[in-house]
Amino acid sequence: MDPYDPQFVHDPLLGVWALWALSWFVAAAWSGRTLARPMLGSQTLYRMVTIVGAVMLFDFRDWGPDRLWTLSETGEWAMVALAAFGFGFCWWARLYLGRLWSGSVTRKEGHHIVDTGPYRLVRHPIYTGIIIAALATAIERGTPVSFAGFAVMTLGWWIKARLEERFLRAELGADAYDAYARRTGMLLPFL
Repeated sequence: MDPYDPQFVHDPLLGVWALWALSWFVAAAWSGRTLARPMLGSQTLYRMVTIVGAVMLFDFRDWGPDRLWTLSETGEWAMVALAAFGFGFCWWARLYLGRLWSGSVTRKEGHHIVDTGPYRLVRHPIYTGIIIAALATAIERGTPVSFAGFAVMTLGWWIKARLEERFLRAELGADAYDAYARRTGMLLPFL
């Protein structure tokens, strides 16, 4: 593999991830004023776990004998479509949150519990969408390392979701948040 050859040119799935990451970064400017955030350092664990998982997920090594399978071209494009669906779900949630969105756990000006749109299906649809895209990537890569990366990355999003929920319960009121949590699954509908 040539280190100067941009891999996303030859890897549409990596291109979908790059397009989503770039669009997400640009959209970060469209966010309300932060009024509160958890204790300093409380977000370090989920960030580290998620980054380690992402590096493992992409498993950029030359795929040799440890590759579990090789998808057909149709299978590869199906995984690109599944990842795009996951990122579309992320964007639906991101647009639905509007200025309440933040890349880290925070309380924004005018913050309230959003329980409609994608938030009617799951409490953390952005994380769910990323997990869907990560699963598609692990399937397309087809290596034990990529599947381990998917699992580690999912753990990172679960840790962040738990932190966010504890924080929002304290900031917005446990009764209101608990009522929402009882009727809506965290990362998967009905769970």
